[in-house]
Amino acid sequence: MVLGMKTPMGAIVRRAKIEDAEGIAELSGQLGYPATTDESAERLAEIDANEEHRVLVAEDKGRLLGWVHVCLPHSLLRDRQAEVVGLVIEEKHKGRGIGRALMKHAEHWAKEMGCNSVRLRSNAARQDAHAFYERLGYEVNKSQKVFCKALGGRRVE
Repeated sequence: MVLGMKTPMGAIVRRAKIEDAEGIAELSGQLGYPATTDESAERLAEIDANEEHRVLVAEDKGRLLGWVHVCLPHSLLRDRQAEVVGLVIEEKHKGRGIGRALMKHAEHWAKEMGCNSVRLRSNAARQDAHAFYERLGYEVNKSQKVFCKALGGRRVE
């Protein structure tokens, strides 16, 4: 799988760069995770400095249509496994193969990193996303609750 190849609708999948922060922030807001361009740029710079993380974007004519963030969490409980920690496609471009292309590239990166599987979590309310992942061959292997505790004044997402 070669980065820079076109998706069925003509978008290019490539590694994210700092200049993508504005588009990433806009797409994150569509998913329900609002962020400023500066926040996205800071997060992207930190992620990009770690080779165990990869952010890929789908771009068409200078406009971001989607992004995926995949990483390699370490665990004493299982072999090396990649995890997709975020995937968002611009609402009006869903169903055009962009998500499929981004996931295919994320899976290819995971294989290159020595992983035998990819895991992801999806909010229980996102039924369309569940159907999408199942069409890609993902299976539900457990249900769980996610617990968070704020360690400062900021709300936990």
